[in-house]
Amino acid sequence: MNHGPMNLAGRIVIAALLLAPASVRAQAIDLTKGGPIEVLGDDLELHDLEHYAEAIGDARATRGTVTVTADRLIAHYRKKGGPPPPSGNASPASGTGGNEIYRLEAKGHVHIFTPTDEAVGDAAVYDIDQAVLVMTGGALKLTTPQQVITARDSLEYWSDKRMAVARGNAVVVTSDAKRMAADTLVAYTRPTDAKPADTKPAGEKMPAQPTAADPLASGGALERVEAYGNVEVRTATDTARGDRGLYLAALSSAWLEGNVRLTSADNGQLNGGAAEVNMKTGVAKLARPPGARVKGMIVPSKKTTP
Repeated sequence: MNHGPMNLAGRIVIAALLLAPASVRAQAIDLTKGGPIEVLGDDLELHDLEHYAEAIGDARATRGTVTVTADRLIAHYRKKGGPPPPSGNASPASGTGGNEIYRLEAKGHVHIFTPTDEAVGDAAVYDIDQAVLVMTGGALKLTTPQQVITARDSLEYWSDKRMAVARGNAVVVTSDAKRMAADTLVAYTRPTDAKPADTKPAGEKMPAQPTAADPLASGGALERVEAYGNVEVRTATDTARGDRGLYLAALSSAWLEGNVRLTSADNGQLNGGAAEVNMKTGVAKLARPPGARVKGMIVPSKKTTP
């Protein structure tokens, strides 16, 4: 049996590298559910000694309603139900019980999409065991019917946790044009059958760092966004900046903490420890930091002389 790379020409389906069939349903960018993963390409190299297959040229992988296209796709596989095999072991294709893809890498002009959602970038890795997609490269973007998230450094999508993490000049813009930017954004959506929260929990403090405790289900409505570092929230008249931020979609409001600066074209800049911005009405107000006063510089309105 040949354990070295095998070149196969033409549009090829990796029929041997299939996950066990499961019920197929409408889904977000989630490759953990559905029927078999099909990997196609103009050329295919099967490295069964190292347990991966590489599709080159018009490469495409599909499962259920999820499609991945790229210049190159690398599918890492193992014996079904087992851990990733160490390099040099016998090919799992010679064992019993079949094989499963546990990791999919995409390189060059990556486009991942469903009927409702899409993500683009230069490179991507989908870890099927962890149900996480990590995209890197320029012009990173995740688009859903409810929001568009962009980033410079990396973009993570955790389908089971219904969470997206954008790092580096991260920006989220909702379908009704509400915008929040920061060094790092963590966006969550609620399940489609969940009711939106209508109040901010009493006494809730801003998390010190991003967490994955709460659920982003693409296709579900945006629930909240946590922001960390150089946070900026804009309304039609004001710009609020701070160290940390929290946006609650049900209230159309954002809260900022830490070195808050509120800038208005008409009234100059106000400084405080915290601020609340109603992104629906455009009204922003400062909160007094403990043991200090709110301070600011008021710029008089310019009058036009006849």
